[in-house]
Amino acid sequence: MDLRKVKKLIELLEASAISEIEIHEGEESVRIARHSSGVTQTIMQGPAHGHLSGTAGHALAQQQAAIQPGETGHVIKAPMVGTYYASPTPDAPPFVEVGQAVKEGEVLCIIEAMKIMNQIESEISGVISKILVENGSPVEYGQPLLVIT
Repeated sequence: MDLRKVKKLIELLEASAISEIEIHEGEESVRIARHSSGVTQTIMQGPAHGHLSGTAGHALAQQQAAIQPGETGHVIKAPMVGTYYASPTPDAPPFVEVGQAVKEGEVLCIIEAMKIMNQIESEISGVISKILVENGSPVEYGQPLLVIT
């Protein structure tokens, strides 16, 4: 099962009053449950996954590009849950690329949340040193998106 689908299921669960959901796709299945403490747990089973469990944030964090310890730069984080887009339209060039100089207030990307396109602007001037998210992928609140040095 695609990790993006799992992220979307987690978002739907957190936004609703449902405490548990289980989905089966062929031989694969995923069960997402919200405990009374508010922690969301994801368990995926199937030939492609074996058996994974733990908090959703931990499982998803392993799939995301990490920022190296001691690395310098200003991290631009997602201000909301949504879908990350690197360009204004699918056939347009990306807003920014690694090595590109940006100015404070310049649009870096778009996060789509509830059918609203939210432009994410640079908080500082500098050079894009890393892009940590793939175009079209779901992002969580506070997830690192880019690094500016």
